[in-house]
Amino acid sequence: MSVAEFLRQRAVEVAVDGSYSLPRWYDCEGKLRNFACRTKRVSPFRMIVDVPVVGKIGERVTSYFQDFGEFQGTISATLKSGFLMELEMTRARRAWMSEKLTWLEKKQRDESIQELRREARFVPQASHTTLTLADGSGHSCFIIDVSTAGVAISCEYDPTIGTPLAVGACVGRVIRKFDNGFAVKFAEKQQRDNLLRLLVRQAAPQPA
Repeated sequence: MSVAEFLRQRAVEVAVDGSYSLPRWYDCEGKLRNFACRTKRVSPFRMIVDVPVVGKIGERVTSYFQDFGEFQGTISATLKSGFLMELEMTRARRAWMSEKLTWLEKKQRDESIQELRREARFVPQASHTTLTLADGSGHSCFIIDVSTAGVAISCEYDPTIGTPLAVGACVGRVIRKFDNGFAVKFAEKQQRDNLLRLLVRQAAPQPA
């Protein structure tokens, strides 16, 4: 199914954090790499997912989402920074998924619940930015969450702990790695009001 067709179908605009793996991406130890992701539009049959590594049409995807659990699926269409995944599940699980989506949609509209999520770390509306290394090279990356002290990133580039870099215009250093990404501590604590403006930057064109 195309993205345009899916956009005409009944679905829920909901942001749920998760992780996924693609069959051709391995780490230095030969294990499948996990990347962070976030849903954008979901139905009991398919979903649009915002991702750091897009994959190819027809590729199998193994994914896990906090509110949905694990899914197997296939990429049926790609976007600039995401893909449309066809979900494989039993009829009973589709019925459960339908009820879950209805509940999540109501939860997102409940302002009192939204307020409880305003903690030190938060998920920004813009999910993609650029990493810049000390040699000036840039890499597109996906923001998992952020605070005034640092940011969690998922990226095709796999740095070592201690690597100095900039996330957007915020300079920092890699302090921790986890299954689907790594954490960067800012060199200086940022002001929340200015943080997203500094953090979300597009890569500068590379010289010919």
